[in-house]
Amino acid sequence: MRPKVMEEVEALRGINSVKIKEAHEEGKKIVGMYCVFSPSEIALAADAISVTLCGTSQDPIEEAEKTLPRNLCPLIKSSYGFAVTDKCPYFYFSDVLLAETTCDGKKKMYELMGEIKPMHIMNLPQTANDEDSLEFWEKEMVKFKNFLENQFSLEITDEKLSDAIKLMNRERKALRELHSLNSHKPAPLSGMDMMLAQWLKGFNVDKEAGISIIEKLIQETKDNVSKGLFAFDESAPRILLTGTPIGVGSEKVLRALEEAGASVVALENCTGYKGLDVLVDESKDPITALAEKYLSTPCSCMTDNNGRLDLIGRLCEEYKVDGVVDLTWQACHTYNIESYTVKKYVQEQLKLPFMQVETDYSDSDTGQVKVRAEAFVETLKI
Repeated sequence: MRPKVMEEVEALRGINSVKIKEAHEEGKKIVGMYCVFSPSEIALAADAISVTLCGTSQDPIEEAEKTLPRNLCPLIKSSYGFAVTDKCPYFYFSDVLLAETTCDGKKKMYELMGEIKPMHIMNLPQTANDEDSLEFWEKEMVKFKNFLENQFSLEITDEKLSDAIKLMNRERKALRELHSLNSHKPAPLSGMDMMLAQWLKGFNVDKEAGISIIEKLIQETKDNVSKGLFAFDESAPRILLTGTPIGVGSEKVLRALEEAGASVVALENCTGYKGLDVLVDESKDPITALAEKYLSTPCSCMTDNNGRLDLIGRLCEEYKVDGVVDLTWQACHTYNIESYTVKKYVQEQLKLPFMQVETDYSDSDTGQVKVRAEAFVETLKI
C-alpha cells in the first residue's frame, strides 16, 4: 500500500518551483549545487538557499550536444543542457554555482558553464584516507566560505555554521530513518517512492517544511507496518541498487526491476543513502567537521574506494538483500571500472547474485533493460 503522504512529497516538485521564484523576487540569495560532496551547510550559514540543480532528464541533452561530445556521461550533458536552455528554475534563479572536480567530464563542462553564472569550484582530493587530503579539503571549505562572503557581502560565523550543521543533520537523520524502514521484510515502501522522497530533498527551498513532510511519511509508513500493509509481499526478491545517482527522468532501471516483481529495498547511490551514512560531528570545529564528513563520501572518483564496499556490505546485511544491481551511466569511467571490483566483492564475499546495467537517459534500450531486469529477478526466485 502506498502511503498517502507520498502525494504531498510529489507535490513538492511544483511547490518548490514556485517557492524558488518567490525567494528570488524577495531578494534571497540562492546557491545552486550538483554533487553530494557540496557542503550545503556553508551556503545555509550565508543566509542563502541551497538547492540541487537539474540533471536527471533526457530532454535538454540534444541541446547540450551542440557543444558537448555525444559520447559523454548523460548526467553531465543533462546538467549542461538545463543550464543553456533555462529549463531548470533552480539554475535560472541561482545567484552563484558551486562545482566540484569529481570527474574530468564535469570539470571541463564546468569551464563552459562558468561563462553563464558566477561559479566557485572546489578541488576535491582523490584520496580520502589521508591526513594531507583532509587538510587540503579543509582549505577548500574555507575558500568556498570566503567566496560566499565576498559574493554576498557578509560574514559567515561559526555560530551560523553550527546552526546549519544541526539543520542538515536533522534532515539526514530523518531520511536515514525513512530509508531504514525498508529493512523490514516485506518492505513498506517501494524503491520508486524511496527514490523520489530522497531525490526531492535537494530541491526543498524550505528545509524545515521538507523535514516535516518526511517525518509525516515516516509515521504513516510505521502505521502501515503495524497494520500489515506493505508495498510488496514477502516473496518479492529484495534488491540493493548501487552505482550512479538517479532521479526523476533517469529511473528506468529502478522502475524495470520493480515492474518485474522485485522490491528495491535499498539505494546505495549518492541520491540515496550514501550521503546520509555519516553525520557532521557537531562537537568539533565546524570547518574541520564538514571536511571530515564530506571527504568520507565513498564515491568512485576516490582511490581506494573500499568505503563503498563496506557500505554495500552493511546495507545488504541490514536490508536482507537477495541480489545487487549496479547501475552505471555510459561514459562514466570511474563507476564502470569500479563495477568489476563491486561484482567481485558481492559475488565472492557476500555470496549474492550481481548484475551490472550500463545505460543512458534515453528510451532507446528500455526494452532491453526490461528483459534483463525480468531475467535477473527470475533467477532470484529460484
